[in-house]
Amino acid sequence: MIGCAVAQLSGAVGPSTSYASKASTKICNVLNYGAKATGTTDIGPPLASAWADCKTGGLVYIPPGSYGIETAVTLKSGSASAIQLDGTIYRNGDVPGDEFISISGCTDFELFSGNSKGAIQGYGYEYLENGNYGTRLLRFTNVNHFSMHGIALVDSPSYYVVFDTCSNGEIYNLIIRGISTLGETDGVDVWGSNIWVHDVEVTNGDECVTVKSPAKNFLIESIYCNLSGGTAIGSLGTGTDISNIHYRNLYMNRADACYLKTNNGDGTVTDVTWENVIVHGGPYILAVNEAWGSSRGSTGVQLSNLNFTNWHGYNSANSRPVIRLECDPDVPCSGLTVNNVNLWTSEGSDVTWSCQNSYGSGACLHKDTGTLSTYTTVSTITKAPSYSTSTMAADLATDFPTTQSFTIPPVPTSFFPGQKPSSALLNLNGAGGLGSAKRTVANVHAPRATSL
Repeated sequence: MIGCAVAQLSGAVGPSTSYASKASTKICNVLNYGAKATGTTDIGPPLASAWADCKTGGLVYIPPGSYGIETAVTLKSGSASAIQLDGTIYRNGDVPGDEFISISGCTDFELFSGNSKGAIQGYGYEYLENGNYGTRLLRFTNVNHFSMHGIALVDSPSYYVVFDTCSNGEIYNLIIRGISTLGETDGVDVWGSNIWVHDVEVTNGDECVTVKSPAKNFLIESIYCNLSGGTAIGSLGTGTDISNIHYRNLYMNRADACYLKTNNGDGTVTDVTWENVIVHGGPYILAVNEAWGSSRGSTGVQLSNLNFTNWHGYNSANSRPVIRLECDPDVPCSGLTVNNVNLWTSEGSDVTWSCQNSYGSGACLHKDTGTLSTYTTVSTITKAPSYSTSTMAADLATDFPTTQSFTIPPVPTSFFPGQKPSSALLNLNGAGGLGSAKRTVANVHAPRATSL
């Protein structure tokens, strides 16, 4: 029997205490700790000092203005704390370490912009134009009941933001903008449990929103990959453990909507849905590739219950299949479903579907008759499907140059055609304001989430 991937959040997400409540307990304004809004003065030490005073119950406030950063900051062991970034932090020189700002071992934490104008500018082009890489912008590690929202991350010298082994989190109302032609610049990388990612726009040269292992109970929706590598799972190695992942309302402008990639890792990926997808160009728009990159030297990752439904659009590189479901010969895939997937090409008069060692229903998949053996089927499709796709007014038509800095863009008010964000952009005056507590999704098939 073909399985249907059904994924939902397993409980409440976001901070347990509102930022307003934290601010009413204590406010640590970085200007009172030596920060200066000169655009170059290092905010690193003042931020660390403000955090030390507010990390166990309070709000660190970075007011509107321009701040430099040249010292990497690690903010650890917080509880019932928040950071409100209403200004812009600019890289000033070579920031040492792995990230500009690292948040580690915190619970009930929130990083947000109260005016929806907070930003970090990495000036990554100064590295990337020469094929070099610098420090990532942000990393969350072992953070529980958290949120990040309302912030622009611009021109990172490497990856933008990583959520490493995090849980019960909400990531939303973000824009990421950088060079769209160079790899190793992932927008959002995330692994852990019970995480809701929504209303995010990414322009970069690598993955847009990527799920890594281990991951369980993720809802990823209203994602706008606007000149990007696209949404992905992987690449996956040994010990892979991914289940109950639901992607929906994905809008791809020259980006790949699904790229699940591995090569002789091991473990499992099960119960994953990609639903309501619009694609305007991209080389690997619907791809499962278990021979991608270098071999991980194991038996292969077992994939099961993958569901692709309601896709519309076209690729921009017709030398590659529009549907590519190529599984490992040692562990063939089972329970795959391709339903109402209407993909064509922007060039040429036919497209191809490629299926290898993959079983289920739809496209070129073989039916599961009880014996999963190896096979290869390539189908040539000469009749274009009947479909229509919407566009977004902010679609970028050309790649950004690699030799100049980026203007900091505003956080968008739409991330999928015809839809408003699940949460309105904040417009607070100062460090207070009414905040939201934990958020939950009672049913991932509802049109939007509800607040507790």
